[in-house]
Amino acid sequence: MKHSIDDLFPKGLLRPELFMGVASSITARAVGVNLSEAGQPSGSHFSGGRYGRGEVGEFVLIEGQQNLLLGRVTEVRLPELDRRSIKPDYVGTNNLDAIGQIQLLGCVAMDDLVVTAGVDTYPRLGDRVYAAPHRFIALLPRLMEKDSKDDNPVLLDLGAVDVAQESTISIKPERLFGRHCAILGATGGGKSWTTARVIEECLKHKAKLILIDATGEYRGFSGTDVEHYHLGEPVERADKSISCTLPPTSFVESDFVALFEPAGKVQGPRMRAAIRSLRLAKLKPALAPDGYIRKLDQSKKPVHDAEKETGVSSKLDDPSQPFDAKHLVLQIEQECVYPDGFGAVKGQKDITKWGGDDGNFSHCLSLVARINGVLTSPAFKCVFSSSDQQLTQKIDNFIGSDRKLLRICLSGIAYEFNAREIIANVIGRYLLTKARNREFLKHPVVVIVDEAHNFLGRQIGADDYAAKLDAFEIIAKEGRKYGLNICLATQRPRDITEGVLSQMGTLIVHRLTNDRDREVVERACGEIDRSASAFLPNLRPGEAAIIGADFPIPLTIQIREPEMRPKSDGPNFQKYWSLSTED
Repeated sequence: MKHSIDDLFPKGLLRPELFMGVASSITARAVGVNLSEAGQPSGSHFSGGRYGRGEVGEFVLIEGQQNLLLGRVTEVRLPELDRRSIKPDYVGTNNLDAIGQIQLLGCVAMDDLVVTAGVDTYPRLGDRVYAAPHRFIALLPRLMEKDSKDDNPVLLDLGAVDVAQESTISIKPERLFGRHCAILGATGGGKSWTTARVIEECLKHKAKLILIDATGEYRGFSGTDVEHYHLGEPVERADKSISCTLPPTSFVESDFVALFEPAGKVQGPRMRAAIRSLRLAKLKPALAPDGYIRKLDQSKKPVHDAEKETGVSSKLDDPSQPFDAKHLVLQIEQECVYPDGFGAVKGQKDITKWGGDDGNFSHCLSLVARINGVLTSPAFKCVFSSSDQQLTQKIDNFIGSDRKLLRICLSGIAYEFNAREIIANVIGRYLLTKARNREFLKHPVVVIVDEAHNFLGRQIGADDYAAKLDAFEIIAKEGRKYGLNICLATQRPRDITEGVLSQMGTLIVHRLTNDRDREVVERACGEIDRSASAFLPNLRPGEAAIIGADFPIPLTIQIREPEMRPKSDGPNFQKYWSLSTED
Protein backbone atom coordinates (compact mmCIF):
# COMPACT_ATOMS: atom_id res chain seq x y z
CA MET A 1 0.00 0.00 0.00
CA LYS A 2 1.42 3.36 -1.01
CA HIS A 3 1.64 6.04 1.63
CA SER A 4 1.49 9.78 1.07
CA ILE A 5 2.71 12.59 3.27
CA ASP A 6 -0.46 14.55 2.47
CA ASP A 7 -2.66 11.64 3.56
CA LEU A 8 -0.80 10.71 6.73
CA PHE A 9 0.44 14.18 7.71
CA PRO A 10 -1.86 16.84 6.19
CA LYS A 11 0.00 19.62 8.00
CA GLY A 12 3.41 18.32 6.99
CA LEU A 13 5.96 15.91 8.41
CA LEU A 14 8.58 18.53 9.30
CA ARG A 15 6.71 20.75 11.72
CA PRO A 16 8.20 24.13 12.71
CA GLU A 17 7.11 23.42 16.29
CA LEU A 18 9.57 20.49 16.32
CA PHE A 19 12.59 22.33 14.89
CA MET A 20 15.77 21.39 16.78
CA GLY A 21 18.73 22.94 14.95
CA VAL A 22 20.96 22.70 11.89
CA ALA A 23 23.62 20.25 10.76
CA SER A 24 27.10 21.47 11.70
CA SER A 25 29.28 18.44 10.94
CA ILE A 26 28.83 15.32 8.82
CA THR A 27 30.62 11.98 8.83
CA ALA A 28 29.84 8.63 7.24
CA ARG A 29 27.86 7.43 10.28
CA ALA A 30 26.86 10.52 12.22
CA VAL A 31 25.74 14.11 11.94
CA GLY A 32 26.60 16.88 14.36
CA VAL A 33 23.87 19.45 14.99
CA ASN A 34 23.76 22.84 16.67
CA LEU A 35 20.85 22.46 19.07
CA SER A 36 18.80 25.61 19.49
CA GLU A 37 16.53 24.25 22.22
CA ALA A 38 18.88 22.10 24.29
CA GLY A 39 19.16 24.64 27.04
CA GLN A 40 15.46 24.68 27.85
CA PRO A 41 14.69 23.39 31.37
CA SER A 42 12.16 20.90 29.95
CA GLY A 43 10.91 19.55 26.68
CA SER A 44 7.93 20.85 24.78
CA HIS A 45 4.52 19.26 24.19
CA PHE A 46 3.02 18.98 20.75
CA SER A 47 -0.08 17.11 19.56
CA GLY A 48 -0.41 15.27 22.85
CA GLY A 49 3.19 14.08 23.05
CA ARG A 50 6.36 15.29 24.73
CA TYR A 51 9.42 16.20 22.68
CA GLY A 52 12.83 16.82 24.21
CA ARG A 53 14.12 18.62 21.08
CA GLY A 54 17.68 17.79 21.95
CA GLU A 55 17.61 14.83 24.36
CA VAL A 56 19.63 11.63 24.09
CA GLY A 57 17.54 8.82 22.59
CA GLU A 58 15.23 11.10 20.62
CA PHE A 59 14.41 10.25 16.98
CA VAL A 60 15.00 13.05 14.48
CA LEU A 61 14.43 13.86 10.81
CA ILE A 62 17.06 15.69 8.76
CA GLU A 63 16.35 17.54 5.55
CA GLY A 64 18.22 15.91 2.68
CA GLN A 65 18.88 16.73 -0.93
CA GLN A 66 16.55 13.98 -2.20
CA ASN A 67 15.03 12.24 0.80
CA LEU A 68 14.74 12.78 4.51
CA LEU A 69 17.23 11.12 6.84
CA LEU A 70 16.13 9.35 10.01
CA GLY A 71 18.47 9.44 12.98
CA ARG A 72 18.70 9.23 16.75
CA VAL A 73 20.42 11.54 19.20
CA THR A 74 23.25 9.69 20.93
CA GLU A 75 25.15 12.55 22.57
CA VAL A 76 24.55 16.15 23.73
CA ARG A 77 27.44 18.30 24.88
CA LEU A 78 28.83 21.81 25.04
CA PRO A 79 31.96 23.02 23.27
CA GLU A 80 34.94 22.92 25.58
CA LEU A 81 35.08 26.71 25.87
CA ASP A 82 31.40 26.99 26.82
CA ARG A 83 31.05 24.14 29.27
CA ARG A 84 31.90 26.45 32.20
CA SER A 85 28.65 28.30 31.55
CA ILE A 86 26.83 25.44 33.28
CA LYS A 87 27.01 26.47 36.91
CA PRO A 88 25.12 25.33 40.02
CA ASP A 89 22.63 28.16 39.61
CA TYR A 90 21.88 27.32 35.98
CA VAL A 91 18.10 27.32 35.30
CA GLY A 92 17.97 26.87 31.53
CA THR A 93 18.17 29.10 28.51
CA ASN A 94 17.51 28.66 24.82
CA ASN A 95 20.72 30.53 24.03
CA LEU A 96 22.89 27.64 25.10
CA ASP A 97 25.33 26.71 22.33
CA ALA A 98 24.91 22.90 22.59
CA ILE A 99 26.09 20.33 20.08
CA GLY A 100 24.28 17.08 19.42
CA GLN A 101 25.52 13.85 17.85
CA ILE A 102 23.00 12.02 15.66
CA GLN A 103 23.40 8.39 14.65
CA LEU A 104 22.15 7.94 11.07
CA LEU A 105 19.63 5.08 10.80
CA GLY A 106 17.95 5.27 7.42
CA CYS A 107 16.23 7.21 4.67
CA VAL A 108 12.62 8.30 4.22
CA ALA A 109 11.33 8.52 0.64
CA MET A 110 9.37 11.73 0.16
CA ASP A 111 6.87 10.30 -2.34
CA ASP A 112 5.58 7.24 -0.46
CA LEU A 113 7.29 7.53 2.99
CA VAL A 114 8.97 4.11 2.60
CA VAL A 115 11.78 3.83 5.15
CA THR A 116 14.97 1.95 4.30
CA ALA A 117 18.09 1.32 6.33
CA GLY A 118 21.28 3.00 5.26
CA VAL A 119 22.03 6.38 3.70
CA ASP A 120 21.68 7.09 -0.02
CA THR A 121 22.47 10.83 0.07
CA TYR A 122 24.08 12.64 2.97
CA PRO A 123 22.84 15.98 4.26
CA ARG A 124 24.75 19.22 3.78
CA LEU A 125 25.99 21.68 6.35
CA GLY A 126 23.14 23.91 7.41
CA ASP A 127 20.36 21.40 6.66
CA ARG A 128 17.59 21.67 9.22
CA VAL A 129 16.94 19.04 11.88
CA TYR A 130 13.50 18.29 13.39
CA ALA A 131 12.20 16.01 16.10
CA ALA A 132 10.39 13.10 14.43
CA PRO A 133 6.63 13.15 15.17
CA HIS A 134 5.61 10.30 17.43
CA ARG A 135 2.96 9.25 14.94
CA PHE A 136 5.65 8.84 12.29
CA ILE A 137 7.77 6.68 14.63
CA ALA A 138 4.68 4.60 15.43
CA LEU A 139 4.17 3.97 11.71
CA LEU A 140 7.76 2.80 11.15
CA PRO A 141 6.96 -0.95 11.29
CA ARG A 142 4.59 -0.49 8.32
CA LEU A 143 6.70 2.12 6.57
CA MET A 144 9.68 -0.26 6.59
CA GLU A 145 7.69 -2.80 4.53
CA LYS A 146 8.66 -2.79 0.89
CA ASP A 147 5.59 -4.31 -0.73
CA SER A 148 2.71 -3.95 1.69
CA LYS A 149 -0.63 -4.53 -0.05
CA ASP A 150 -2.90 -5.14 2.94
CA ASP A 151 -5.37 -2.37 3.58
CA ASN A 152 -6.73 -4.01 6.76
CA PRO A 153 -3.91 -6.20 8.06
CA VAL A 154 -3.85 -8.23 11.27
CA LEU A 155 -1.92 -6.09 13.75
CA LEU A 156 -0.60 -6.74 17.26
CA ASP A 157 -0.73 -3.67 19.52
CA LEU A 158 2.40 -4.01 21.65
CA GLY A 159 3.05 -0.54 23.04
CA ALA A 160 3.69 3.09 22.27
CA VAL A 161 6.51 5.55 21.69
CA ASP A 162 4.83 8.03 24.03
CA VAL A 163 1.72 8.21 26.16
CA ALA A 164 -0.06 9.81 23.23
CA GLN A 165 -2.57 7.48 21.56
CA GLU A 166 -1.24 8.35 18.13
CA SER A 167 2.10 6.81 18.97
CA THR A 168 0.80 3.23 19.25
CA ILE A 169 3.18 0.64 17.79
CA SER A 170 1.30 -2.14 15.96
CA ILE A 171 3.17 -4.97 14.27
CA LYS A 172 2.07 -7.65 11.83
CA PRO A 173 2.44 -11.18 13.25
CA GLU A 174 4.50 -12.31 10.24
CA ARG A 175 7.01 -9.54 11.00
CA LEU A 176 7.13 -10.54 14.65
CA PHE A 177 7.16 -14.34 14.29
CA GLY A 178 7.85 -14.95 10.59
CA ARG A 179 11.60 -15.31 11.13
CA HIS A 180 11.24 -16.40 14.76
CA CYS A 181 11.30 -14.06 17.75
CA ALA A 182 13.22 -13.71 21.03
CA ILE A 183 12.17 -11.70 24.07
CA LEU A 184 15.27 -10.85 26.10
CA GLY A 185 15.79 -8.95 29.33
CA ALA A 186 17.34 -9.06 32.78
CA THR A 187 15.22 -9.88 35.83
CA GLY A 188 12.71 -7.10 36.46
CA GLY A 189 13.11 -5.61 32.98
CA GLY A 190 9.64 -6.59 31.77
CA LYS A 191 10.32 -9.78 29.81
CA SER A 192 7.36 -11.68 31.28
CA TRP A 193 5.16 -8.61 30.91
CA THR A 194 5.97 -8.46 27.18
CA THR A 195 5.43 -12.18 26.72
CA ALA A 196 1.99 -11.89 28.29
CA ARG A 197 1.15 -8.86 26.14
CA VAL A 198 2.19 -10.69 22.97
CA ILE A 199 0.00 -13.68 23.90
CA GLU A 200 -2.97 -11.43 24.68
CA GLU A 201 -2.70 -9.67 21.35
CA CYS A 202 -2.44 -12.96 19.47
CA LEU A 203 -5.58 -14.27 21.20
CA LYS A 204 -7.57 -11.41 19.62
CA HIS A 205 -7.04 -13.11 16.26
CA LYS A 206 -7.19 -16.62 14.82
CA ALA A 207 -3.87 -17.58 16.35
CA LYS A 208 -2.37 -20.95 17.24
CA LEU A 209 0.03 -20.78 20.18
CA ILE A 210 1.70 -23.48 22.28
CA LEU A 211 3.28 -22.10 25.47
CA ILE A 212 5.96 -24.03 27.36
CA ASP A 213 5.55 -22.46 30.82
CA ALA A 214 8.55 -23.45 32.92
CA THR A 215 7.54 -21.62 36.11
CA GLY A 216 3.74 -21.48 36.00
CA GLU A 217 3.57 -17.67 35.88
CA TYR A 218 1.20 -17.63 32.89
CA ARG A 219 -1.48 -19.72 34.59
CA GLY A 220 -3.86 -16.74 34.70
CA PHE A 221 -4.90 -16.97 31.04
CA SER A 222 -8.48 -18.14 30.75
CA GLY A 223 -11.38 -18.38 28.34
CA THR A 224 -12.90 -20.81 25.89
CA ASP A 225 -9.92 -20.44 23.55
CA VAL A 226 -7.37 -21.49 26.18
CA GLU A 227 -6.35 -24.98 27.30
CA HIS A 228 -4.17 -25.73 30.32
CA TYR A 229 -2.25 -28.96 30.87
CA HIS A 230 0.39 -29.82 33.43
CA LEU A 231 2.97 -32.52 33.98
CA GLY A 232 3.79 -33.45 37.55
CA GLU A 233 2.25 -31.62 40.49
CA PRO A 234 2.59 -27.82 40.18
CA VAL A 235 2.38 -25.82 43.41
CA GLU A 236 0.01 -23.35 41.73
CA ARG A 237 -2.37 -24.89 39.25
CA ALA A 238 -4.40 -23.01 36.65
CA ASP A 239 -8.15 -23.31 36.77
CA LYS A 240 -9.37 -26.36 34.84
CA SER A 241 -5.78 -27.49 34.19
CA ILE A 242 -5.64 -31.18 33.28
CA SER A 243 -2.93 -33.54 34.51
CA CYS A 244 -1.20 -35.33 31.65
CA THR A 245 1.39 -37.97 31.02
CA LEU A 246 4.16 -37.93 28.45
CA PRO A 247 4.30 -41.50 27.15
CA PRO A 248 7.71 -43.17 26.96
CA THR A 249 6.94 -43.87 23.29
CA SER A 250 7.61 -40.16 22.70
CA PHE A 251 11.20 -40.66 23.80
CA VAL A 252 13.99 -41.66 21.44
CA GLU A 253 17.21 -43.48 22.24
CA SER A 254 19.19 -40.29 22.86
CA ASP A 255 16.63 -39.26 25.51
CA PHE A 256 17.25 -42.46 27.42
CA VAL A 257 21.00 -42.01 27.03
CA ALA A 258 20.61 -38.54 28.54
CA LEU A 259 18.47 -39.92 31.34
CA PHE A 260 20.56 -42.92 32.32
CA GLU A 261 24.02 -41.54 31.50
CA PRO A 262 25.93 -44.78 30.83
CA ALA A 263 29.65 -44.49 31.49
CA GLY A 264 32.73 -46.39 30.44
CA LYS A 265 33.28 -48.98 27.74
CA VAL A 266 30.88 -51.53 29.25
CA GLN A 267 27.72 -49.66 30.25
CA GLY A 268 27.09 -47.86 26.97
CA PRO A 269 27.31 -50.87 24.61
CA ARG A 270 25.32 -53.05 26.99
CA MET A 271 22.54 -50.50 27.35
CA ARG A 272 22.29 -49.94 23.60
CA ALA A 273 22.19 -53.71 23.03
CA ALA A 274 19.45 -53.99 25.65
CA ILE A 275 17.41 -51.26 23.98
CA ARG A 276 17.74 -53.06 20.65
CA SER A 277 16.57 -56.32 22.20
CA LEU A 278 13.59 -54.62 23.87
CA ARG A 279 12.57 -53.15 20.51
CA LEU A 280 12.54 -56.68 19.16
CA ALA A 281 10.52 -57.78 22.17
CA LYS A 282 7.96 -55.10 21.35
CA LEU A 283 7.80 -56.10 17.69
CA LYS A 284 7.78 -59.88 18.34
CA PRO A 285 6.05 -60.44 21.69
CA ALA A 286 6.22 -64.23 21.29
CA LEU A 287 9.97 -64.02 21.88
CA ALA A 288 9.48 -62.23 25.19
CA PRO A 289 6.66 -63.72 27.28
CA ASP A 290 8.00 -61.85 30.32
CA GLY A 291 8.50 -58.57 28.44
CA TYR A 292 12.22 -59.06 27.80
CA ILE A 293 14.33 -61.48 25.73
CA ARG A 294 16.22 -64.13 27.68
CA LYS A 295 19.75 -64.79 26.42
CA LEU A 296 21.55 -66.57 29.27
CA ASP A 297 22.31 -70.04 27.87
CA GLN A 298 19.53 -69.63 25.28
CA SER A 299 19.42 -70.49 21.57
CA LYS A 300 20.19 -67.64 19.17
CA LYS A 301 18.10 -68.93 16.28
CA PRO A 302 14.64 -67.58 17.24
CA VAL A 303 16.09 -64.12 17.82
CA HIS A 304 18.21 -64.10 14.66
CA ASP A 305 15.31 -65.35 12.54
CA ALA A 306 13.05 -62.62 13.91
CA GLU A 307 15.69 -59.96 13.28
CA LYS A 308 15.81 -60.93 9.60
CA GLU A 309 12.07 -60.65 9.04
CA THR A 310 10.82 -58.00 6.63
CA GLY A 311 9.60 -54.96 8.49
CA VAL A 312 11.56 -55.85 11.61
CA SER A 313 15.25 -55.47 10.77
CA SER A 314 14.89 -51.86 9.65
CA LYS A 315 13.19 -50.89 12.91
CA LEU A 316 15.65 -52.36 15.37
CA ASP A 317 18.18 -49.57 14.94
CA ASP A 318 15.61 -46.80 14.52
CA PRO A 319 16.18 -44.35 17.42
CA SER A 320 12.46 -43.54 17.52
CA GLN A 321 11.29 -47.15 17.67
CA PRO A 322 9.53 -47.62 21.04
CA PHE A 323 10.45 -50.15 23.70
CA ASP A 324 9.43 -50.87 27.30
CA ALA A 325 11.95 -49.09 29.53
CA LYS A 326 10.59 -50.84 32.63
CA HIS A 327 12.38 -54.02 31.54
CA LEU A 328 15.68 -52.31 30.75
CA VAL A 329 17.54 -53.51 33.86
CA LEU A 330 16.50 -57.13 33.28
CA GLN A 331 17.50 -56.91 29.62
CA ILE A 332 20.90 -55.40 30.46
CA GLU A 333 21.54 -58.44 32.65
CA GLN A 334 20.67 -60.67 29.70
CA GLU A 335 23.16 -58.79 27.52
CA CYS A 336 26.02 -59.51 29.93
CA VAL A 337 26.68 -63.00 28.51
CA TYR A 338 29.41 -64.72 26.60
CA PRO A 339 28.86 -64.54 22.83
CA ASP A 340 28.94 -68.31 22.55
CA GLY A 341 27.91 -71.14 24.82
CA PHE A 342 29.55 -74.51 25.41
CA GLY A 343 28.65 -77.76 23.73
CA ALA A 344 28.36 -81.27 25.08
CA VAL A 345 32.08 -81.80 24.67
CA LYS A 346 34.07 -80.11 27.38
CA GLY A 347 35.79 -76.98 26.13
CA GLN A 348 33.95 -76.95 22.79
CA LYS A 349 32.10 -73.70 21.93
CA ASP A 350 28.53 -73.78 20.71
CA ILE A 351 27.96 -70.80 18.38
CA THR A 352 24.24 -71.55 18.15
CA LYS A 353 23.51 -70.20 21.61
CA TRP A 354 24.68 -67.57 24.06
CA GLY A 355 26.78 -68.48 27.06
CA GLY A 356 26.48 -67.71 30.74
CA ASP A 357 27.15 -64.60 32.80
CA ASP A 358 30.37 -62.96 31.59
CA GLY A 359 30.83 -60.96 34.80
CA ASN A 360 30.25 -57.55 33.18
CA PHE A 361 26.95 -57.01 34.97
CA SER A 362 28.93 -55.92 38.03
CA HIS A 363 30.34 -53.05 35.96
CA CYS A 364 26.75 -51.97 35.18
CA LEU A 365 25.57 -51.71 38.78
CA SER A 366 25.87 -47.91 38.88
CA LEU A 367 23.89 -47.74 35.62
CA VAL A 368 21.27 -50.10 37.05
CA ALA A 369 20.97 -47.94 40.17
CA ARG A 370 20.44 -44.83 38.06
CA ILE A 371 17.86 -46.53 35.84
CA ASN A 372 15.90 -47.68 38.88
CA GLY A 373 16.23 -44.21 40.37
CA VAL A 374 14.83 -42.59 37.24
CA LEU A 375 11.99 -45.08 36.80
CA THR A 376 10.83 -44.58 40.40
CA SER A 377 11.58 -40.86 40.66
CA PRO A 378 8.64 -38.49 41.29
CA ALA A 379 10.17 -36.26 38.58
CA PHE A 380 9.32 -38.89 35.97
CA LYS A 381 6.06 -40.11 37.43
CA CYS A 382 4.32 -38.41 34.51
CA VAL A 383 6.31 -40.62 32.13
CA PHE A 384 6.66 -44.06 33.71
CA SER A 385 4.04 -44.30 36.48
CA SER A 386 1.02 -42.31 35.41
CA SER A 387 -2.32 -43.28 33.94
CA ASP A 388 -3.30 -39.69 33.07
CA GLN A 389 -4.29 -38.58 29.60
CA GLN A 390 -1.46 -38.40 27.08
CA LEU A 391 -0.13 -34.92 26.35
CA THR A 392 0.73 -35.89 22.78
CA GLN A 393 -2.93 -36.69 22.12
CA LYS A 394 -3.94 -33.34 23.64
CA ILE A 395 -1.53 -31.57 21.31
CA ASP A 396 -3.02 -33.43 18.34
CA ASN A 397 -6.53 -32.46 19.41
CA PHE A 398 -5.51 -28.82 19.88
CA ILE A 399 -4.00 -28.60 16.41
CA GLY A 400 -7.25 -29.84 14.92
CA SER A 401 -9.48 -27.57 17.02
CA ASP A 402 -10.43 -23.89 17.00
CA ARG A 403 -8.66 -23.24 20.30
CA LYS A 404 -5.95 -20.59 20.23
CA LEU A 405 -3.62 -21.23 23.19
CA LEU A 406 -2.35 -24.50 24.64
CA ARG A 407 -0.30 -23.97 27.78
CA ILE A 408 1.94 -26.76 29.04
CA CYS A 409 3.05 -26.20 32.63
CA LEU A 410 6.37 -27.79 33.64
CA SER A 411 6.62 -26.19 37.09
CA GLY A 412 5.64 -29.50 38.72
CA ILE A 413 8.62 -31.34 37.21
CA ALA A 414 11.57 -31.67 39.58
CA TYR A 415 15.08 -30.67 38.56
CA GLU A 416 16.67 -34.02 39.40
CA PHE A 417 17.96 -36.18 36.54
CA ASN A 418 17.63 -33.12 34.24
CA ALA A 419 13.96 -33.99 34.03
CA ARG A 420 12.67 -30.58 32.93
CA GLU A 421 15.20 -30.19 30.17
CA ILE A 422 14.66 -33.68 28.79
CA ILE A 423 10.85 -33.52 28.94
CA ALA A 424 10.78 -30.09 27.27
CA ASN A 425 13.08 -31.43 24.54
CA VAL A 426 10.75 -34.38 23.97
CA ILE A 427 7.80 -31.99 23.55
CA GLY A 428 9.81 -29.84 21.13
CA ARG A 429 10.80 -32.83 19.04
CA TYR A 430 7.20 -34.02 18.89
CA LEU A 431 6.15 -30.64 17.50
CA LEU A 432 9.06 -30.72 15.04
CA THR A 433 8.00 -34.15 13.79
CA LYS A 434 4.46 -32.90 13.18
CA ALA A 435 5.86 -29.86 11.37
CA ARG A 436 8.03 -32.05 9.11
CA ASN A 437 4.89 -34.01 8.29
CA ARG A 438 3.43 -30.76 6.89
CA GLU A 439 0.68 -30.50 9.54
CA PHE A 440 1.18 -26.78 10.20
CA LEU A 441 1.41 -25.39 6.68
CA LYS A 442 -2.24 -24.26 6.45
CA HIS A 443 -2.36 -22.93 9.99
CA PRO A 444 1.04 -21.79 11.31
CA VAL A 445 1.86 -22.54 14.92
CA VAL A 446 4.01 -20.42 17.23
CA VAL A 447 5.63 -22.26 20.14
CA ILE A 448 6.60 -19.90 22.98
CA VAL A 449 9.38 -21.21 25.22
CA ASP A 450 9.68 -19.39 28.54
CA GLU A 451 13.01 -19.52 30.41
CA ALA A 452 14.52 -20.78 27.17
CA HIS A 453 18.09 -20.73 28.54
CA ASN A 454 17.18 -23.86 30.51
CA PHE A 455 16.24 -25.81 27.39
CA LEU A 456 18.50 -24.68 24.56
CA GLY A 457 22.15 -25.44 24.03
CA ARG A 458 22.19 -28.16 26.70
CA GLN A 459 24.30 -31.29 26.54
CA ILE A 460 23.84 -34.08 29.04
CA GLY A 461 25.98 -37.10 29.80
CA ALA A 462 29.59 -38.16 29.51
CA ASP A 463 31.62 -37.42 26.42
CA ASP A 464 31.32 -40.93 25.03
CA TYR A 465 27.53 -40.98 25.34
CA ALA A 466 26.62 -37.30 25.48
CA ALA A 467 23.12 -36.36 24.37
CA LYS A 468 22.40 -32.93 22.94
CA LEU A 469 18.99 -31.48 23.72
CA ASP A 470 18.56 -29.69 20.41
CA ALA A 471 14.86 -29.96 19.47
CA PHE A 472 14.15 -26.24 19.82
CA GLU A 473 17.42 -25.36 18.11
CA ILE A 474 16.36 -27.42 15.09
CA ILE A 475 12.95 -25.71 15.14
CA ALA A 476 14.74 -22.36 15.05
CA LYS A 477 16.83 -23.47 12.06
CA GLU A 478 14.26 -25.25 9.91
CA GLY A 479 10.79 -24.90 11.48
CA ARG A 480 9.91 -21.74 9.56
CA LYS A 481 9.52 -23.51 6.22
CA TYR A 482 7.12 -25.99 7.83
CA GLY A 483 4.86 -23.40 9.49
CA LEU A 484 6.33 -23.89 12.97
CA ASN A 485 7.79 -20.72 14.44
CA ILE A 486 9.42 -20.20 17.81
CA CYS A 487 9.39 -17.35 20.30
CA LEU A 488 12.07 -17.59 22.99
CA ALA A 489 11.91 -15.71 26.28
CA THR A 490 15.03 -15.62 28.44
CA GLN A 491 16.89 -13.47 30.94
CA ARG A 492 20.24 -14.98 29.96
CA PRO A 493 20.91 -14.47 26.24
CA ARG A 494 24.53 -15.53 26.77
CA ASP A 495 23.31 -19.06 27.55
CA ILE A 496 21.54 -19.32 24.18
CA THR A 497 23.88 -20.44 21.44
CA GLU A 498 24.83 -17.72 19.00
CA GLY A 499 23.67 -19.92 16.15
CA VAL A 500 20.14 -20.01 17.56
CA LEU A 501 19.96 -16.28 18.31
CA SER A 502 21.17 -15.52 14.81
CA GLN A 503 18.07 -17.34 13.54
CA MET A 504 15.80 -14.94 15.44
CA GLY A 505 14.55 -12.43 12.89
CA THR A 506 13.07 -10.18 15.59
CA LEU A 507 14.50 -9.38 19.02
CA ILE A 508 12.48 -7.57 21.69
CA VAL A 509 15.22 -6.50 24.07
CA HIS A 510 14.55 -5.16 27.55
CA ARG A 511 17.15 -3.87 29.95
CA LEU A 512 20.40 -5.84 29.75
CA THR A 513 22.99 -4.96 32.35
CA ASN A 514 25.43 -7.78 31.64
CA ASP A 515 28.11 -6.92 29.08
CA ARG A 516 28.22 -10.49 27.76
CA ASP A 517 24.46 -10.45 27.15
CA ARG A 518 24.70 -7.23 25.14
CA GLU A 519 27.64 -8.56 23.13
CA VAL A 520 25.64 -11.68 22.25
CA VAL A 521 22.76 -9.49 21.04
CA GLU A 522 25.13 -7.36 18.96
CA ARG A 523 26.68 -10.39 17.27
CA ALA A 524 23.32 -12.06 16.67
CA CYS A 525 21.79 -9.02 15.00
CA GLY A 526 23.99 -7.28 12.49
CA GLU A 527 21.62 -4.31 12.26
CA ILE A 528 22.46 -3.05 15.71
CA ASP A 529 25.79 -1.48 16.60
CA ARG A 530 27.31 -0.32 19.83
CA SER A 531 25.61 3.05 19.57
CA ALA A 532 22.20 1.37 19.60
CA SER A 533 23.08 -1.25 22.22
CA ALA A 534 24.39 1.47 24.53
CA PHE A 535 20.76 2.26 25.39
CA LEU A 536 19.99 -1.28 26.59
CA PRO A 537 21.31 -1.03 30.19
CA ASN A 538 19.21 2.08 30.82
CA LEU A 539 15.83 1.00 29.54
CA ARG A 540 13.01 1.46 32.04
CA PRO A 541 10.96 -1.51 33.30
CA GLY A 542 8.57 -2.43 30.52
CA GLU A 543 10.54 -0.48 27.91
CA ALA A 544 12.05 -2.48 25.07
CA ALA A 545 14.04 -2.08 21.87
CA ILE A 546 12.69 -3.94 18.82
CA ILE A 547 15.53 -5.05 16.57
CA GLY A 548 15.86 -7.44 13.68
CA ALA A 549 15.93 -8.22 9.99
CA ASP A 550 12.38 -6.89 9.60
CA PHE A 551 13.23 -3.92 11.82
CA PRO A 552 16.47 -2.59 10.37
CA ILE A 553 15.88 0.62 12.30
CA PRO A 554 15.74 -0.19 16.04
CA LEU A 555 12.59 1.07 17.80
CA THR A 556 12.32 1.79 21.51
CA ILE A 557 8.79 1.49 22.88
CA GLN A 558 6.96 1.20 26.17
CA ILE A 559 5.15 -2.13 26.23
CA ARG A 560 1.52 -1.78 27.25
CA GLU A 561 0.44 -3.43 30.48
CA PRO A 562 -1.17 -6.81 29.80
CA GLU A 563 -4.60 -7.46 31.21
CA MET A 564 -3.35 -10.80 32.47
CA ARG A 565 -0.25 -9.92 34.45
CA PRO A 566 2.25 -12.76 34.93
CA LYS A 567 2.22 -14.23 38.41
CA SER A 568 5.94 -13.83 38.94
CA ASP A 569 6.06 -11.70 42.08
CA GLY A 570 8.21 -12.96 44.92
CA PRO A 571 7.19 -13.10 48.60
CA ASN A 572 6.10 -9.90 50.35
CA PHE A 573 8.78 -9.39 53.01
CA GLN A 574 6.95 -6.44 54.58
CA LYS A 575 3.88 -8.60 55.06
CA TYR A 576 5.55 -11.75 56.36
CA TRP A 577 8.52 -10.32 58.26
CA SER A 578 6.67 -7.62 60.17
CA LEU A 579 6.58 -8.18 63.93
CA SER A 580 2.99 -7.03 63.94
CA THR A 581 1.91 -9.80 61.57
CA GLU A 582 -0.59 -12.12 63.20
CA ASP A 583 -0.53 -15.87 62.62
